[in-house]
Parts: sequence; C-alpha cells; structure tokens
Amino acid sequence: MDNTNIEELTKKAEAFIELLYAELDKSEEETENRLISVREQINNLGSYLHTEEELVHGARMAWRHNSRCIGRLFWDKLEVIDARQAENEDQIAEALLQHVERANNGGRIRPVLTVFRSAEDESQRIRVWNHQLIRYAGYPSIDGSARSGDPASDHFTRVCQQLGWQGTGGNYDVLPLVVGIGDGEPRLFPIPTDLIQEVHLSHPEIERFPELQLRWYSVPIISDMQLEIGGILYTAAPFNGWYMETEIGSRNLGDTGRYNLLPEVADLMGLDRSTNTTLWKDRALLELNRAVLHSFKQAGVSIVDHHTAADQFVRFQQQEEERGREVSSRWSWLIPPMSPSATPIWHDQSLMELDLSPQFLYQSPAYQGWLEALDGPLKSADSELISPSCDSDSKETTTVSLPEMACPFHHKM
Repeated sequence: MDNTNIEELTKKAEAFIELLYAELDKSEEETENRLISVREQINNLGSYLHTEEELVHGARMAWRHNSRCIGRLFWDKLEVIDARQAENEDQIAEALLQHVERANNGGRIRPVLTVFRSAEDESQRIRVWNHQLIRYAGYPSIDGSARSGDPASDHFTRVCQQLGWQGTGGNYDVLPLVVGIGDGEPRLFPIPTDLIQEVHLSHPEIERFPELQLRWYSVPIISDMQLEIGGILYTAAPFNGWYMETEIGSRNLGDTGRYNLLPEVADLMGLDRSTNTTLWKDRALLELNRAVLHSFKQAGVSIVDHHTAADQFVRFQQQEEERGREVSSRWSWLIPPMSPSATPIWHDQSLMELDLSPQFLYQSPAYQGWLEALDGPLKSADSELISPSCDSDSKETTTVSLPEMACPFHHKM
C-alpha cells in the first residue's frame, strides 16, 4: 500500500475510532491508546483489525446512517455475528445458513448481520453471489413460451444453472447459495427446505384469493452489498431487517417488471380493466397489500405496514436530534410506494442525504464478468441492475451498472 493510501486509511480509521469511542463513553486514555494501536497496525501491515466491539457498533452505525432506510428506529438492536474466522466456502455457507435460521426465528424476525473477513487480499476476497440469501428463480420466455418466476433473478438463475442447479421452472423456486473466494471457481450450496420459511397469501375478505396461489418468503437478507467501517471494506456482510408490506405487495408482486400480478388480482375481484378511470390498478394494489399484511400476521411472521414504518421513522429522527446527530435521508427512497402523501415523510422538506461513515456500499455483481465470459456481453440487465444515471451523487465504488435498492433493511426490491 502506497503512502497516499496509508494516509487515507489512517484518516478514516482515526475518524471512526474517535466517533465510536465517544458514543460508547470511552475515556480519553482508552481512545488515545486505541488510536496508537491502529496507527501502528496500518504502518506495519497496511491495514488494521477491528475489535469485536468496533465491528458490532460499526455495523449498527452503518444501518443508522443508511439514507434509504425507513426502519432505522431499531438500529441499535441489530445482532452482529462475527464470522471473520470462516476460511473456506463450506464454512462460509454454514454461516450463511445459520444466519437464515437466526433471522427467521420461527417468524419473530431478528435484524441480523453476519460479517466475514475484510477484503485487503484480493486472492482471498469473499463474495456471496446472491442478491438475497433467499430469493426466487427467474425463467425468461423461450421461443414465445410464457415466462415464470422473478424477472429480477433471470441472470443469477442462469449462473446457478451453469453451476449445475436445476429448478422446476415454476414461479417460486428458491435459488441456492453461491459463494466465491478470490478468482476461484464459485461453489453452489442448496438451501435445506426446513430453513425456507414462506407465507402463502390469503385475504381477510376475498375468499377466492388463495386461487392465485401467491406466496413470499419471510425475510429479505441482502447479501451483495459491502460494509465499510473506518476505511475497512467487508465485501461479504449479509444483513436483514423485516419486511414492510408494500415491498412485497406493491413492488415484488405488483411491479410490471417483477411478477406483474395486478391484472390477475383485478380480474379475481371482477374489476373493469378497460379504462384507467376505474382505478382498477389502485384497488387491486390495495387489496394485494392487505393480503400480504393479513397473511403474514396470520402466519405469525413479523411485518410492518407503511404507515407505522413512516411514524417510526419520525420517532427515529426525533431521537437522533435529541442525541445531537444529523440524519441522512433521501426523500425519494423513504416515501413508500403506496399512498406516500398520507405519510409524514411526504411533507418533510428538511430531508438531506449526508456522507456518513460507517456505511453500506454497492458493488458490482460478483457474477457479472463470469457470466459474460460464458455467454458474451450481457445484452440486458436484470430488472434490479439499472444504471445510476439519475443518481449523480451516488456513492457506488465502480462504474458498472449496480443493484439499486432503497434500503438494505427495508428495501424496495
């Protein structure tokens, strides 16, 4: 590492240690001793090792700083699992499966983050190739046949198939885990069925709703972002919160680029789709979200509605103000995708995105170059792989198209 990079890392490390130790009410002596130790490690090794306390609180701070998350009221409840000792793909996969089980918690979803070793040595850099640990496969239309599954997973499904996995071709095939280390061949790990918790959707009033045969998995575990703490990058640090109902009803099931189910819901309800003036989309969207809320509650799986989530965000703002901390917020990502003007966030003109660290950062899909090597340049991206052209101040660390998400813990994808 050259002197410029050492100076930059030292600066970031010092800023983090000073901020963290102040929040934890450490003494000046403790702070100075730790700063001396960190500087020595960086000068001798070109990097430094976080203590478990620094890792845990740093990860929690990254959630607190995430400008696109509406659910930050509970940032200090994040459970952080230190898996930096995992050396090979088998150990990594075991830790990922343990994360799934711990997060599900029988339906009472826990916010959990599992962090693997940092990424200084590229030959040993760990990447989880999945966008989420649990996600459904996508099967594009072939020769005019009907497509199935989640369009957002089309490319990654192709990766899994190239690695030997085969699904049923249905709408709800859960993809396997794929883990890579450095430039080594990625390895595939099927997820045991007893760890996959799904909720089948019904409706509190529409008796025929189960005829649609809809379902969704219980917890969104984002696994392709990197965690930055004090200048150290953790390229594998999967994490989860719990769902907000519009993420499933409005986005995953309702978006035209995803399962596109509003027409089917409207037809089941007997709505007139011949003209937009009947507001059939709005009515179908509402009932689809009601079905999600109802079904998760009936199944005993944690979920929050978008009005409650917005109220919780306001409480988070108030708490942070009382503690003298600024809140980084991007309005366009915090407003829910249904009835946003009925929430207090819609009317808040004070929201501003700030450059805060620790933080979560985007990184290019681990499989991008690998898939192009097999099939040539990708002619189209997954619906989740979009250019940040409308995001001129975004903080992506590479110039390629990246997964765009509203929030790691309460995301829009």
